[in-house]
Amino acid sequence: MKTNLRYKFIFILAVVVLCIYGIFGLPKSKDELLANLHHNINLGLDLRGGSYLVIQVQQQDAFNQEASVNADRLKEAARKANIPLGEVDVDPAKSIEDAKSAAIVVKGVPSAMAGNLRSLVTEQLPEWVLTAQNATDYRLTLKPTNALALWKNTLEQSKNTIDKKINALGLTEATVQQRREDADSELLVQMPGTDDPAHVKQIIQTAGVLELYDVKSGPFASREEALAQQGGVLPVGTKLIGQPTTGGTVSKSAGVYVVTRTPIVRGQDIMDAKPENGTMPGTYNTGFVLSQAAARHFADYTGSHIGSYLAIVLDGKVVENAIIKNQISDQGVIEGQNSQQEAKDLALNLKAGSLPASVSYEHENTVGPSLGADSIRQGFIAGIAGVLAVIAVVLFYYKKSGLNAVLALVLNAIILIACLSYFDAVLTLPGIAGIILTIGMAVDSNVLIFERIREELRAGKAVIPAVDAGFGKAFLTIIDTHITTVVSCAILFLFGSGPVKGFAVTLVIGLIANVFTAVFVSRFIFDWELSRPKPVASLSI
Repeated sequence: MKTNLRYKFIFILAVVVLCIYGIFGLPKSKDELLANLHHNINLGLDLRGGSYLVIQVQQQDAFNQEASVNADRLKEAARKANIPLGEVDVDPAKSIEDAKSAAIVVKGVPSAMAGNLRSLVTEQLPEWVLTAQNATDYRLTLKPTNALALWKNTLEQSKNTIDKKINALGLTEATVQQRREDADSELLVQMPGTDDPAHVKQIIQTAGVLELYDVKSGPFASREEALAQQGGVLPVGTKLIGQPTTGGTVSKSAGVYVVTRTPIVRGQDIMDAKPENGTMPGTYNTGFVLSQAAARHFADYTGSHIGSYLAIVLDGKVVENAIIKNQISDQGVIEGQNSQQEAKDLALNLKAGSLPASVSYEHENTVGPSLGADSIRQGFIAGIAGVLAVIAVVLFYYKKSGLNAVLALVLNAIILIACLSYFDAVLTLPGIAGIILTIGMAVDSNVLIFERIREELRAGKAVIPAVDAGFGKAFLTIIDTHITTVVSCAILFLFGSGPVKGFAVTLVIGLIANVFTAVFVSRFIFDWELSRPKPVASLSI
């Protein structure tokens, strides 16, 4: 064997070994081999079975929160600029359809200060449009471009947060994606292998929104009692939070409180969280760490409010009304978790970040593993039938040279499956369709090469020059057809849904592998056959 053929053989052998290792690993028994195969080849929900959820993001929550934050910014900026404002409040959106109508309402602005207010809004809140309602009242709404950006950011942040939560549960094959382009507030969550999504729904529903509020008064047994104590009207810049108590009993972690509208610490200020054992046996806590910026702000606040009360609020529920005994910087503890799993789940939610808006479940379905097994079996039968039919035709039509095409076809399939394993890609039913189409493309490439060789032989060329010319002339045609198909697959991947993307990924991998097998491996087999000492006078093709 010539030196260059020896190097090619070693390279092809290395590729084969690497691919087989990627698929099967290094098993020591049949059970371990099957386990490795199951672990390395990730099956999608339609093949493996599992659950999926359709989640609708309540966009109005994000717009109302944005309006609330900017209302506080406007009040603070007006105070520093000595612009008297009678009242600054939020006119909240009630539904997803009118989410972009959430507005800041400003009342009681002296007529002489109208120009100053416009300048202040232009400088401090450039994303908002100020519209006069009358001589003293104004309304601020988000500009259309900024409203669209907030809508998209809310959906993307919700997607990323949910993705982090379910993957932290060990569902590494789960996917979260926008359901449809025309349903831009809905997300589709697919969880292969999960036949009981109750725990996942609980994790997602537990938004993990941790907020710390400055308590102005309370606790009260009911909202009516809280309002009565305030003369029927809440002080400016405050709100009620908490749930009415039962039986009239008021405790530190129950009841209704009057707190500042803006929290001292928000959920996005959490940098890390982890479960901890409580001071008493059998008790569990969840510790959290604030970001540097939030820690400095929290330290300033607690240092100047020693003796005051601080409400620790988790998902709108007051879990503790704590007294500030000394300055606190970057760490805190939420006590009283009922179990270690509950403390772990709470830490997971805090660390994953809070959802920018609440969610509702529009649809839920579970696909049984038997249906996936049927799909695998039918797809496998279809694939085997197609491959056998192709092999029979190739061997009949191209004789011994057909064995060359068969070997290239088998290697193509091995490389494709190994790449899916190495890339941790998920194989779905459309992916199987892509594999079957790849088989057809692989045979097509060999047909192009073989027909070119036949033409050269008919023209009277010797075997070796005919093989050289056949591969040389077919190469550009193969590259051209493969590039155009890859471009089409790229468009499918960019604009298609999940199943379409799976089809595109497997097809692209198969096409790239096909260039290697049809051009490099097939040429090596011909060269190896023609390199024998005895000259080859004819070619079985």
